[in-house]
Amino acid sequence: MRGVHAAITGLGSYLPSIEVTNAMLCEKIDSSDEWIRSRTGIRTRYWATPEETVEHMAIEAAKDAIKHAGITASEVGCVVVSTVSHLRQFPSLASGVAHGVGADDAGAFDISAGCAGFCYGLQLASGMIAAQDAQHVLVIAVERLSELVDQEDRNTSFLFGDGASAAVVSASDEPGIGPVVWGSDGSQKDTIRQSVSWADLQTDRDAWPVITMDGREVFRWAAYEMGPAAKKTLERAGVTAQDLDAFIPHQANLRITDELVKGLDLPERVVVARTITEHGNTSAVSVPLAMHQLLATGEAPAGGLALLLSFGTGLVWAGQVVRLPPAPPKAPTKAEGAIA
Repeated sequence: MRGVHAAITGLGSYLPSIEVTNAMLCEKIDSSDEWIRSRTGIRTRYWATPEETVEHMAIEAAKDAIKHAGITASEVGCVVVSTVSHLRQFPSLASGVAHGVGADDAGAFDISAGCAGFCYGLQLASGMIAAQDAQHVLVIAVERLSELVDQEDRNTSFLFGDGASAAVVSASDEPGIGPVVWGSDGSQKDTIRQSVSWADLQTDRDAWPVITMDGREVFRWAAYEMGPAAKKTLERAGVTAQDLDAFIPHQANLRITDELVKGLDLPERVVVARTITEHGNTSAVSVPLAMHQLLATGEAPAGGLALLLSFGTGLVWAGQVVRLPPAPPKAPTKAEGAIA
């Protein structure tokens, strides 16, 4: 039986209602807008209202991706959702999202790969297409990290944003998603961690888990270990940096992105995603959200080659070279009825 290639055919995103500036966060921490920008590049991020649940945001992003791909929800064979901020162990978030978009017969499951989750999901979807288990797979990343942020932690409170982004991966006559390069370094798994276990709530009602991070260790690891991973990804895809049209790394820190760009020796014409300035670190959402924005604004060309590179808690990473889909009809914008 002839193998089937996979490609991204649709994108959709959802930014929640509350735009949070650095100045707003500095009301609770000893910091400044200038300090935050100089260390991370972040100016703003978006946080969800109580009504903007992870399921709501994921469904809205998925609906837009399905529409952009030009298919119906009933054609979706599987729904894969990457999240670390769904506060229910079960049922899966994916099952509710599948029902919410009308893909009631689709397989559905969640994955937990932190900031690398979207790229992990792409690989799983590509494998399903190659095995001819589905013609279309919906890969969604969604986070509501504001609920897990300690707003008085000077090291992390300004880093994280909420949102959702979705991609439809479809069977294709030509390769659109290259082989994945992925891995993990469990010896450093505690550098980005949940402060306490959910089980601690059984004995201490005040023990709400929050995000804790050893920022210097993460910066050092990402800036110097992800460069070789990116180069290996290009080699496995059979391309060079000269062939790329865009580089879309996880939006963790603007300085990390700059270090990776220098290490790859990218041509000046290659568009580099730096959307962290507007959205903050949205975990697994950051790569598809940045892809959506670059395409919708015309900064990256539809049909061009893009290197995706993601990394985060675990510590885990993944990279792929992809063929960019057609441009979505509009760039990601704050939800209608937004709160200023």
